[in-house]
Amino acid sequence: MALNKYLRLLAVAVCVAVATVACKVSITMNGSVLDYNIYKTIRVSDFPIRAALVYPPLQQTFENTLLDYIAKNTRLQTTEGASDLELEGEITGYNLTPQAVTEDAYASMTRLTITVRVKYIDNRQENKDIDQSFSAYRDFPATEMLTDVQDQLCEEITKELVDLIFNATLGNW
Repeated sequence: MALNKYLRLLAVAVCVAVATVACKVSITMNGSVLDYNIYKTIRVSDFPIRAALVYPPLQQTFENTLLDYIAKNTRLQTTEGASDLELEGEITGYNLTPQAVTEDAYASMTRLTITVRVKYIDNRQENKDIDQSFSAYRDFPATEMLTDVQDQLCEEITKELVDLIFNATLGNW
């Protein structure tokens, strides 16, 4: 009887040991689920502005923010040539629209919306590619001039867009 109990405890201990060795839990604080045994490099192309309304500093701001975010949240090496992953696209929208129309038919707020089309190409696994547009916006008082607030608004919108793009591509959400 004591032998059966000992054998059961031994069997449970072996099962726990095998399960512990067989399971690989990988948790990252940023949500990235990349397998760094497969993915080592990424190529990030320029994101030219193709919008009707153009704010020239936006392209550089967006590209730098995207590259910085990838560098801080992954172990991928950026490259100019062949790579495991590719990100390319264009800034397709930079729009101002009136919001919160008051009783005298004037807008009390203006919305700045930025849209970016992104092509994500996975050169290691099929059916992982993405071709999608992402938009984000910020509202500001219509009494303020766009030129006075657009640097700050573009920075805030860019951070949100980069987060959305990362989660849809490298974050695999």
